[in-house]
Amino acid sequence: MTSRTFAYCRVSTAEQTTENQILAIKTAGVTVKPARIISETISGAVSASERPGFQKLLERMEEGDTLVVLKMDRLGRDSIDIQQTIERLAAAGISVNSLDLPGVDLTSTAGALTMKVLAAVADMERSRIKERTMEGLARAVAAGVKLGRPVADDVTGAVRELRGRGHSQSEVATMLGLSVRTVKRHCAKLEGNA
Repeated sequence: MTSRTFAYCRVSTAEQTTENQILAIKTAGVTVKPARIISETISGAVSASERPGFQKLLERMEEGDTLVVLKMDRLGRDSIDIQQTIERLAAAGISVNSLDLPGVDLTSTAGALTMKVLAAVADMERSRIKERTMEGLARAVAAGVKLGRPVADDVTGAVRELRGRGHSQSEVATMLGLSVRTVKRHCAKLEGNA
């Protein structure tokens, strides 16, 4: 089985071009047939598994092939996504080379070490996101912000008043600009409090 080399190049906006990435790959001495260079214009915020060009690339690649990228950030939106993408490629028997880590096949033993470091960074990133979320919630509570869905007491009061005047549920819904279902829910709430 002959190993083939593919290149994946990505830019975020239509104003950008992948030509510099393609040139850098060729300058690094990597030979890739033009038909095996996949260029894609899509935001880096989109995970690799949701990128149409990347998916087409995976459909074409086979066990023993090599994927070359200019930088690891071309492979995913964050370290977690990059790690998952490389694991997926390794499971398919595809080698991954990133020119920002010269000479390291990310699916090899040395690459496994790099991936462990990347996994540690991803774990730290997940922990830090959780910490920042908790810190933000604590600040909001300290500032007196009520968390959760707002209480609709004013709507319940308006429903109570209009129903007390003898209006039907559908009339109340029309008058308040609500759905009949919402009015029924507030009526049930009133009955539960009675």
